[in-house]
Amino acid sequence: MKVDFWQLSRDPAPRVVALIAARVLAQGERLLVVSDDAEQRQMIANALWSAAPDSFLANAHAGSAGDERQPILLSAECAAPNGANHVVFADGTYRDAEGFDRLFLLFGEDTLEAARGTWRSLDGRDGIERSFFRQDDGKWTKIA
Repeated sequence: MKVDFWQLSRDPAPRVVALIAARVLAQGERLLVVSDDAEQRQMIANALWSAAPDSFLANAHAGSAGDERQPILLSAECAAPNGANHVVFADGTYRDAEGFDRLFLLFGEDTLEAARGTWRSLDGRDGIERSFFRQDDGKWTKIA
């Protein structure tokens, strides 16, 4: 499993989730977005619906009718009834995520120490490939 650590600085989580979601969908994949914060999930949903002036990224909240058909599902739980193989932890909290090919952990200053701890805890684990991304002058750069 690929685990990508994305350190938020300039752009807020909803904007970064929309960026990641567009890339995941362009690859023909599905996405699960996890956050314990219901308000953050709604802000992410709004950002996805207005991702670009002439387009949107269809999404729904887990537990809504037809959630299994949605390309992007927002949830407080790390379970993907939509069959997603990519997951974004938008609230900065890492969770064990079995069955996913790629995981994105978004973190800011308030969750920096937890992210560092997660990075260390994943070091040397079989089947885990870690990467670290940071935003510099508006562009995302792979640091490690």
